[in-house]
Amino acid sequence: MAPLPQNILTQIDEAVAHYTAKLSVFEADAENLRTRLLGDAVLKKSIHSVKWRVKEPSHLHDKLVRRAVKAAEENVVFAVTKDNVFDSIHDLAGVRLLHLHMKQVETIHPRLVQFFTEEGYIQHEPPEAKTWDLEYEKLLTGLGLSVKRDESLYTSIHYKVRQNSTNPRTCELQVRTLAEEVWGEVSHTINYPHPTESVACKEQLKALARFVSGCSRLVDSIVASHED
Repeated sequence: MAPLPQNILTQIDEAVAHYTAKLSVFEADAENLRTRLLGDAVLKKSIHSVKWRVKEPSHLHDKLVRRAVKAAEENVVFAVTKDNVFDSIHDLAGVRLLHLHMKQVETIHPRLVQFFTEEGYIQHEPPEAKTWDLEYEKLLTGLGLSVKRDESLYTSIHYKVRQNSTNPRTCELQVRTLAEEVWGEVSHTINYPHPTESVACKEQLKALARFVSGCSRLVDSIVASHED
């Protein structure tokens, strides 16, 4: 990999510094969304817990370097600057809504769409679901969600929202089962910000993904049996 030119490195440093100066604002955005989600009477019945975080400045730096390298390899302009970094990177603030079983998505997703409208949030783009499970794919597409097959073998729905139409800051909301969160935490520990090079770890993560999917499916079955 050829080294990036100094002007691009400076451009990245300026964008990261701009974000770092606004870190507390992004923290407030994420905490505000978390509080409002927990305060919603409909969602509260399906929520197990809600977590939030903001991206570490060093992780943003790594992400921008990767983007700049890819832009150079594809011979295109690396266009992220301090003036547009909030418009270009959409996961600087993140919230995760965790629930127990997949059938709850049938309540959670439509309510979230209403919630965003009622609370004045603007969806930056249509939500996207990620899964590798054909049965879950059928459930998610049945709700009108765009579904992407995910090679890392996990299931989650991603929403990107702004607090209002003039606010450039985006918060990413991820909705997944508590079992899928186990996979996410393990994967994040060894696979972020740089993917592991261990073939064994990659295969074990895929095995874990299948295991937690089985856990989610078992919880679905337990709840259905209880309701019967």
